[in-house]
Amino acid sequence: MSLQSDILALAIAYAALGVLLLIAITRANLLWMAKAGAVVATSALYIVVFFRLQGLLGWSAYEALPPRFELLWARVVESNFVNNETGAIYLWVETLDDANRPSLVPRAYVLPYSAELAKKVEGAKNELMLGHHIEAKPKDFGSGGGQNNPGGAPARVGGGIGGDPSGGFLDTKFLGGGAPSIDFAPLPPPILPPKDQP
Repeated sequence: MSLQSDILALAIAYAALGVLLLIAITRANLLWMAKAGAVVATSALYIVVFFRLQGLLGWSAYEALPPRFELLWARVVESNFVNNETGAIYLWVETLDDANRPSLVPRAYVLPYSAELAKKVEGAKNELMLGHHIEAKPKDFGSGGGQNNPGGAPARVGGGIGGDPSGGFLDTKFLGGGAPSIDFAPLPPPILPPKDQP
């Protein structure tokens, strides 16, 4: 979702909450089932508002990675079994179009920690420190080369697992485990449109 659609969803949710509250106050003689339905709907909208606000407050996105992106920076937080911390990999990225041009809207994403992905991310980070631009393509649950998993299921191209590494009960993505594999490569120059013939 884009920022505009997040704001629109929040506006609709708050407007609906206001309407439900107005109905409950002005129409106190409603049937108990209608009142219960209003309470359930209001509670559901509070949950929508909670998850939509996370994307607006600077948290790493609880969404799939874009299919192609430029890596701007990364941070690897290793698992700490003594303190029962799951670890995570944070990426700051810009989506790339078909002409290798960045979207100019950087986003932060978080992935579950895996030693293999952490090694790849650290290598890409070293290239960034040398001044090289890095392109990345995620492949969920695969080896990064499009091969099948050991269980025989094909790797899903694009996307990625996100979520909050704190491991809360709402964090089904981290509870599911498994980090996507990401291919990192030098970013090719942008494809320029053809020049007009004189």
